Amino acid sequence: MSRIAVVLFNLGGPDGPAAVRPFLRNLFLDPAIIAAPGPLRFALAELISRTREKSAIANYAIMGGGSPLLAETEAQAEALRARLNATRPGDEMRCFIAMRYWRPTVAETAARVAAFAPDEVVLLPLYPQFSTTTSGSSLAAWNAAWRGAPARTVCCYFDHAKLIEAHAALIERTWASAGRPPKVRLLFSAHGLPERISASGDPYRWQVEATCAAVAGSLGGGWDWQICYQSRVGPLKWIGPSTIEAIEQAGREGLGVVISPIAFVSEHVETLVELDLDYGKLAASIGVSPYLRVPALGIEATFIEGLAELVETALARPGVRPGGSGACPAAYGRCALRAKVSEAAR
Repeated sequence: MSRIAVVLFNLGGPDGPAAVRPFLRNLFLDPAIIAAPGPLRFALAELISRTREKSAIANYAIMGGGSPLLAETEAQAEALRARLNATRPGDEMRCFIAMRYWRPTVAETAARVAAFAPDEVVLLPLYPQFSTTTSGSSLAAWNAAWRGAPARTVCCYFDHAKLIEAHAALIERTWASAGRPPKVRLLFSAHGLPERISASGDPYRWQVEATCAAVAGSLGGGWDWQICYQSRVGPLKWIGPSTIEAIEQAGREGLGVVISPIAFVSEHVETLVELDLDYGKLAASIGVSPYLRVPALGIEATFIEGLAELVETALARPGVRPGGSGACPAAYGRCALRAKVSEAAR
């Protein structure tokens, strides 16, 4: 029998109004989010968290006062544990959750994993597409906190067959439940990223585009589809087009939209408030009908099967590995696999 720990990484979210400001402060203190010298970053994090606190509290109030992300991730962890136990009855499998900006923190989880005393540790970010601002930041925090043997790491799985299959099934199910309306555009909406980060060799945008192309291909050739990006904050120029612009364009063309949160695996403020309410109201105001929102992957059986396959693949080979194809193209030097190879070469 082996004791195997699987660590699931996610963003985290405030569990009540009092947690909103410290959560935002933690987010903007991350040098992967604000690349500024320490004193300036601390000042900016304090300013941004204070100025955004009121509006953020209002958004979380819509969801009952706090983020549902921890509960969503706990459900995924339990579903994954059950799947792994079914396929590895001779091993003791345990799934742990590490939230980057709230509780349980990465350091807290590292201590719990150490207490479990596993024979193997698999790190599995719940971000299918790698970015230095998400998976990269979480894995760096783990490396700073963990004192055990090196873990096996799934850096990304943007084109994994089960991920693609699960997205396609949810899109088809959502469209079918509305009677398969003909004049619609499929919008793949992903979290945005400042252009300067994307231009630095971060592979996120390329991986999002690869995911979307694979899902659209799985659906067949009859779909009109587009990639767009949401959740822009601050004065920097972000990659586009924005989801707002894509909805407005569909309206000008007399189309409804089916909107898929392609880079989110769980329901949280960006799906339940931004997509459902804010963008839903925009669509209604400009006559975009129907406005259909595809659910996040959650505990969709095919997705959980895919996560289990990723764990099995990681256990079969050490180090940092993608869960689908190999390294990103050479232009993306901040790809986790390519960066790891460069680090080893030094």
